[in-house]
Amino acid sequence: MDALQADVLIVGGGPAGLAAAIACRQAGVKRVTVVEREPQAGGVPRHCGHPPFGMCEFGRILSGPAYASRLRAAAAEAGVRICTGHHVVALEPGGVLRLTTPRGLVEASAARVLLATGAREASRAARLVSGQRPMGVMNTGALQAHLYLHGLMPFREPVIVGTELVALSAIWSCVKADIRPAAMLEAGHRPTAWRMLARFPALSGVPLHYGTRIVDIHGQSRVTHVTVEDAAHQRRDIACDGVLFTGRFLPEASLVRASHLRLDPHSGGPMVDQHGRTSDPSYFAAGNLLRAVETAGWSFREGRAIGERIARSLDGEAGAALDIEVGPGLKYVVPSMLRLGEPGGLTALQLRVPRAIKGELVLKFDGQPVWRRKMSALPERRIVVPLPPLSTGLRSVWIGFIGAAEARD
Repeated sequence: MDALQADVLIVGGGPAGLAAAIACRQAGVKRVTVVEREPQAGGVPRHCGHPPFGMCEFGRILSGPAYASRLRAAAAEAGVRICTGHHVVALEPGGVLRLTTPRGLVEASAARVLLATGAREASRAARLVSGQRPMGVMNTGALQAHLYLHGLMPFREPVIVGTELVALSAIWSCVKADIRPAAMLEAGHRPTAWRMLARFPALSGVPLHYGTRIVDIHGQSRVTHVTVEDAAHQRRDIACDGVLFTGRFLPEASLVRASHLRLDPHSGGPMVDQHGRTSDPSYFAAGNLLRAVETAGWSFREGRAIGERIARSLDGEAGAALDIEVGPGLKYVVPSMLRLGEPGGLTALQLRVPRAIKGELVLKFDGQPVWRRKMSALPERRIVVPLPPLSTGLRSVWIGFIGAAEARD
């Protein structure tokens, strides 16, 4: 069996992984290797053929492919080794990994490993949508790969399901390809994306139906129509030749679930501390593997910060970790644990709510409030809570809503 050795090995060549690799090299780490399963590094932006990407990172607005190209060039200039066509199949204690490569099975080892495998959209099966299984049913990632990587036209008049930001990206991709969506459906009473951005479907000529969900997909070789149900339980058919499921992102954490690393039951990603370190001090994680889903720019900045922490960690040992207890009203908290007696790291907790809620958000150390704020929060909105200094004698951390109630606008 061949061997691959590095000081820092990064799994995933998207914005977070490449930013971390560049940061490690700039901090003086000699052997930094990125392993990427795709034929080319760059992550999801490779097949988002529209702006805006790169303003904070490169000082200009770029399309997704141009942004990915700039990331690859920056990594190459920093001296990062990128190995494409490498699939990690197992994570083992102490920074040992097993991979399949164009040369066959390879064992890799590194002093530190960063997991940056990103997120994926929930499938039709995960959404429990019944009906036949004709061609033309896919998610946004598959659509954009068809259009921008392979030059294929998967449908002409699809129904789009969901109103997250990625759904607006899907409309943009459709309009550029001369695809005219028949409708956009949202099961809730309001868009998941900001209302201002949710005007984009109407401006693009796409009817947007709230309180509506797909209950059946029809067609033999190709989709012919879908049956939808509204909030009053009235059903009707919409003619279309495809169904595009968008959003409902999940961390791409299959490697973590099959490994010895602790999985966060709330986020679905690995448990990490404020430095991005997992339950095995040899492993770190960054980007949308930690939570689904943030922008490429956010992932880049987070990857860079955690890359700097990885470089510093090569000369030290990890202390004991304290889990953060997730209270009522919250979907998840990142980081999900804190290491005491270690300065630096992320300076805030990032969290989201599963449904619209109002109340007082409170952070407690050892049962005593150290931060609190009254607020109304909506799903898929980033909430950032500053992290106070940590004492070595801290015994418990709790965050949640007090007096929470459902919020409607």
